[in-house]
Amino acid sequence: MNLQYMGLKEVNGSLIFLDGVKDVSFEEIVEIILDDGTLRRGRVVQIQGERVVVQVFEGSNNISLTNTKTRFLGHPMKLPLSKEILGRIFDGSGLPIDGLGDVYVDESLDINGLPLNPVSRVYPRNYINTGVSSIDALVTLIRGQKLPIFTGSGLPHNELAVQIVKHAKIAESEAKDFCIVFAAMGVKNEVADYFIHSFEEADVKEKVVMYVNLSNDPIIERLLTPRCALTAAEYLAYKHGMHVLVIMTDITSYCEALREFSSSKGEIPGRKGYPGYLYSDLASIFERAGIVKNTKGSVTQIPILSMPNDDITHPVPDLTGYITEGQIVLDRELHQKGIFPPVGVLPSLSRLMKDGIGDGYTRKDHSAVANQLFVAYSKVRDARNLASVIGEDELSPIDHSYIDFGNLFEKHFLNQGPNVNRSIIETLDLGWRLLSTLPMTELDRMDSELLKEHYDYQDAITYFKVIVKSTVKALASTRAVKND
Repeated sequence: MNLQYMGLKEVNGSLIFLDGVKDVSFEEIVEIILDDGTLRRGRVVQIQGERVVVQVFEGSNNISLTNTKTRFLGHPMKLPLSKEILGRIFDGSGLPIDGLGDVYVDESLDINGLPLNPVSRVYPRNYINTGVSSIDALVTLIRGQKLPIFTGSGLPHNELAVQIVKHAKIAESEAKDFCIVFAAMGVKNEVADYFIHSFEEADVKEKVVMYVNLSNDPIIERLLTPRCALTAAEYLAYKHGMHVLVIMTDITSYCEALREFSSSKGEIPGRKGYPGYLYSDLASIFERAGIVKNTKGSVTQIPILSMPNDDITHPVPDLTGYITEGQIVLDRELHQKGIFPPVGVLPSLSRLMKDGIGDGYTRKDHSAVANQLFVAYSKVRDARNLASVIGEDELSPIDHSYIDFGNLFEKHFLNQGPNVNRSIIETLDLGWRLLSTLPMTELDRMDSELLKEHYDYQDAITYFKVIVKSTVKALASTRAVKND
């Protein structure tokens, strides 16, 4: 039997305090009944003896200290789920906001997830094709991996997220079992509309589940959003055997909500005002990615987080880097050059890609091509730095070849536009054409058999000449239309 308590001890922001409460649990759901009969929900966030602190989801406006009734329901927050959630849009706490009514409930699951024995985890293998060459070739996303995107203010991370949702796929034999859970936290109305309309126009909405928390929604809902999204992903993966890609943007908004929440509880702040438990809180989200023994499905995460002032040592990206298996870093200099997506190759890495690429997954030469492209592009940076000191005319022929390679690499490999979807074979072939513009002696990460099979200088030169001519022709025709 659930007891009902009358009156409150204190109200502070979105928190209410009750005294004399016994036998409650942390994260327990609470019903709050106001004077006028309005029902609000909350959860227990702190227990100090018989004093309990409850965070109200809808805020504490118009809550009376004397006449408010509080009832503890004896269970944590649960999310109603069924396979019907595919193609639906929910708010940050899991309530439908697309006007299609409630979801038929097959099962209700705790949004905090179920305990997972580490021994039952399966090492991630095989890859997810995003259609983005810089990611698929150099920072390959592996099923069951958590691979964040580090971005900054003004960079096109939202456009990149939409591109990944539109083009991401797995092997054709398993394509029907692939879906995406998209969580947006603290976004503006126009950004939320952009996501929704983009998915509708690309005709991918039926394989996407969206959880949207707007910037004017309560911060408590922002804290619930990633947990609701991951609960839905786990349900689809482990109950229905689906391969689920979870994209969450923006994790920094989540962390700022957590900082505000921690401050309202009077907790001692840590670095830059964030709570001392920020690391463990982020880990409770990121570690829900993976593959479990004796289950067909998988949960893969791409959390997107913005770095204030492009500072990669900021607590949010810094702690995220300790938990996740690599990162994709967006480069502001590439963005200013008009390159999309502006993926910074050298600071980006995927620690699990070596075991999910190659023969049987992508192509046997994938690892060699990726290593050689990394080495070549790092030498491009050295050649450009040298040119800035002594002048480009004083560079050696080898340095000139690396300068040319770098320009081609950025213009034709990194830059592909938001609507171009490249297969892994097209990406690797393009990588070989770029490497073939360098002298064969410079390709020291390749064995002789691969060079004999793929290296073709004349084909590479012809290919890029054709591209340049077609680009010039397209620009000329565009200008002619404008002049008319």
